Amino acid sequence: MDAQRFKEEIKNRKHIAANSEMHLHMHEAAMRARRITVQMNNVSRTPDEIRALFSELIGRDVDEGFCLFPPFNADYGLNIKLGKNVFINSGCCFQDHGGIEIGDGVLIGQQVVIATLDHDLDPTARADMFAAPVKIGNGVWIGAHATICSGVTIGDNAVIAAGAVVTKDVPENSVVGGVPAKLIKRIGDVE
Repeated sequence: MDAQRFKEEIKNRKHIAANSEMHLHMHEAAMRARRITVQMNNVSRTPDEIRALFSELIGRDVDEGFCLFPPFNADYGLNIKLGKNVFINSGCCFQDHGGIEIGDGVLIGQQVVIATLDHDLDPTARADMFAAPVKIGNGVWIGAHATICSGVTIGDNAVIAAGAVVTKDVPENSVVGGVPAKLIKRIGDVE
């Protein structure tokens, strides 16, 4: 199985059976992603070198406005799509098997986790997984140590407070925080 077929299967069939062809492909791709992120994380790199390595990781060019402060980890890499002028701070972990789409002008704080996989709740099938994409709109700011869970869509210009665990969609122009994240206020509302 190659990455293109895997991504098509993920779109059409969210279930990944343990030890299946899809599961084995995930392990092979993880080795590739680790090889690239080790190069990115373990030597001081220029911004151009980081952009080149990140482009290799995701399999497409990133724009000149992209900025990443290592270390960074991804367990697949090939299912990340970035808009323009994206900033990713240090210590972030992207579990992108299910797909991560990040819009233009997004700011991602330190040690943010974006997860697109869940394991089966049935203990006899716990190694099986279910994938769901994460979509982040334009102009979003995600605070440090936030976790964005699988299947979540974050609307344009939203703010995710530091430490929030986002388990449900976030409307545009809103601020959410807490565990689980809840609406704090709408951006532009008078206090």
